[in-house]
Amino acid sequence: MIKINLLPGKEKKKVGVKKEFIVFFVSLAILLLLLIGLHWKETREKDDMISQITKMKEEIAYYKKLNTEVAKAKEAQKLLQEKLNIIEKLRKEKASPVRILDELSINKPEKLHLESLKKQGSKLDLEGLALDDETIANFMTNLRNSKFFKSVDLIVSEQVEQSKIKLKKFTLSCEISM
Repeated sequence: MIKINLLPGKEKKKVGVKKEFIVFFVSLAILLLLLIGLHWKETREKDDMISQITKMKEEIAYYKKLNTEVAKAKEAQKLLQEKLNIIEKLRKEKASPVRILDELSINKPEKLHLESLKKQGSKLDLEGLALDDETIANFMTNLRNSKFFKSVDLIVSEQVEQSKIKLKKFTLSCEISM
């Protein structure tokens, strides 16, 4: 007698196992492709980051060099400005002695003789001889009224004799304003 099995059980299992193997290998291939793609993407991003870091380091080096050049230029500018200030100060003070002597000669009374002038900064010390105290007072008043002198003070006034003539020796101190 012939046995016929009408149940499709064993053949289905073989087909199901084949399908499972095919699905497994296809899934494994897709997973492998995804991993390879992800690795490639990460490697590319890493290379991009490295190139960006290199560019940033180059920029930092460039800006450091530029910063030192700017600092040198500022120092040179500061030095030049100091020189210009000195030149300007010298220009202003160049005519100062001439103006002072001119103003002194204009304001000096006839009966007064100046023996020495000492200028220290903006302070001027005058020593001289006069015929009397009134002449010294007139000279001080003239200097006070001048636009070049301020704070005119009498330091010393004493009587001296020269060639049998009694004279007043005086010392004045004043500030020069220009």
